[in-house]
Amino acid sequence: MKKLTGIDIYKLLPKTNCGDCHFPTCMAFAMQVAAKKVALEQCPHASAEAKAALGEAQAPPMRTVRIGTGEREFVVGGETVLFRHEERFYHPTGIAIRVPDNLGEQELAERVERINQLRFVRVGQEIGVDLVAVEHRGDGNSSRYAGVVERVRGRTKLPLVLLCPDPKALAPALESIAGSRPLVWAATPENWEEMSSLAARYKVPLAVRAPTLEGLVELVERVKGKGAEELVLDPGGRGLLENLTRLILIRRLALEKTFRPLGYPTLVFAESNSPMEEAAEATAYICKYGGIVVIEGVESWEILPLLTVRQNIYTDPQVPNAIEAKLYEVGAPNEESPVLVTTNFALTYFTVEGEVENSKVPAYIAVVNTEGLGVLNAYADDKFTAERIIKAVKDYGVMERVRHKKLIIPGLVAVLKMEIQEETGWEVIVGPEDAAGIPAFLRNEWSPN
Repeated sequence: MKKLTGIDIYKLLPKTNCGDCHFPTCMAFAMQVAAKKVALEQCPHASAEAKAALGEAQAPPMRTVRIGTGEREFVVGGETVLFRHEERFYHPTGIAIRVPDNLGEQELAERVERINQLRFVRVGQEIGVDLVAVEHRGDGNSSRYAGVVERVRGRTKLPLVLLCPDPKALAPALESIAGSRPLVWAATPENWEEMSSLAARYKVPLAVRAPTLEGLVELVERVKGKGAEELVLDPGGRGLLENLTRLILIRRLALEKTFRPLGYPTLVFAESNSPMEEAAEATAYICKYGGIVVIEGVESWEILPLLTVRQNIYTDPQVPNAIEAKLYEVGAPNEESPVLVTTNFALTYFTVEGEVENSKVPAYIAVVNTEGLGVLNAYADDKFTAERIIKAVKDYGVMERVRHKKLIIPGLVAVLKMEIQEETGWEVIVGPEDAAGIPAFLRNEWSPN
């Protein structure tokens, strides 16, 4: 198929210039697609006919792979840039936790349930573990694996990764959960024919692993020749340094050189000797450039930092991380409750909200539209001013709900106190500079009288 120009691609777009793709015009977007810097799927209005017509010409340099089905389907790959600030990263790294097949029934059930519970809410978003990796320990009992896989499938809605390079043990396991689309690990130079055939037969994505990148390229071509198309690459390195080096090389070759044999998402194992080291290793892979990271730990203190790092990296740098600017209620506030003011930067708001909840003092929080900037940045950019604060509080009508007419402003903008007081007649109280001080402040210093 001939290489399509930006004009060719533009003719197949909706031509509405809606901006939903984060580009000002459809033409600008078409030029980026032609340069393979963005994927056509970034346009939410592109028709199926357009996608079919463009075919390989619009395909991003990295294949998108879907694991599982239904509400918890996990999508990996489809990335178009090396660095987040160039555009954005699309599909967050998947965290997969191992479940070995040699656990007792009670221990198996408890481990899967602990994985299910590894979900948290941070800055208004639910974050959690994405996959369960059922591991065949290769101790000679190949018949046991299918039963364990079936029981795990019945205990979780998370997609599965089948860590089983033994085709004889893998075949009945795939049959037992047919239709659930697990990721199968892994085709190697020793078993690639059987593993490729199983992946093609059951229409499941397949991980490919080789001891060198040259071997990985050769193996990918062989596997594709057997009909397996949805692939995930295991760099096969020994330890952190070798894996990181290969992950970076795979990403660069795929995106900068459009080298199709390596244009797939990746899977890597964090295999350090302690939970702390494992968390550090997994964090490095999340940053550079693991598509799926398989770990052993199930403790919240290990998992939450990984999810936090991932959440920070995979936000869209072109879209402010903002919440709706309005009046929020924490607890059941009444006419005696304090009124706090803050910005609509999501991290700022949810930090303030969490500390107000910790104080056990019901309160109103008046959120000012600062276009997603935090307190100091918004103040420096004239987006968190006395005028804006006064307008927001009046628009929300919050002072009609309380009898005390007192307003608490962040300590970082204490300089605004006198201007707000003079303009409104309200009593302005300077709160803590740091949100961590809010609980003690509300419990010890707040009084409506």
